[in-house]
Formats: sequence, C-alpha cells, structure tokens
Amino acid sequence: MGGLGDMFDKAKDFVTDADNVEKAKGYLTDENVDGAAEKLKEFAPDNVDGFVDTAADKAKEFGGQ
Repeated sequence: MGGLGDMFDKAKDFVTDADNVEKAKGYLTDENVDGAAEKLKEFAPDNVDGFVDTAADKAKEFGGQ
C-alpha cells in the first residue's frame, strides 16, 4: 500500500499509545479547548458553530477537566 497506508498505521499507533493519550489529555484544559473552539469558529461558517461547541464539550469531558 505504501505511503498513505503507512501514514494511517503510524497515526493509529500514535493515538493508541497510552502515553500519547495521557499527554493529549494534559492539553485538553477548558481554557485550551475554549480557545481552539473560538479560533475555529472565526474561520468556519456560522452554521457549524453548534457542532464546534459540541465537539469542544466532548473534548473537555475526554480531558477530564
């Protein structure tokens, strides 16, 4: 399969590594998530703001903050 398949395999390995998951959770503070969501809403069309907010809420839950 080559390039694309290798990239997906590496991505899968990265996101399933427990150390990487814990490290990511450390960045998912309410402040970081809210800042990222607000920045995304600046660029995304207004009709997706609700989806961005929902994703931000889920990220906060995942981060445990």
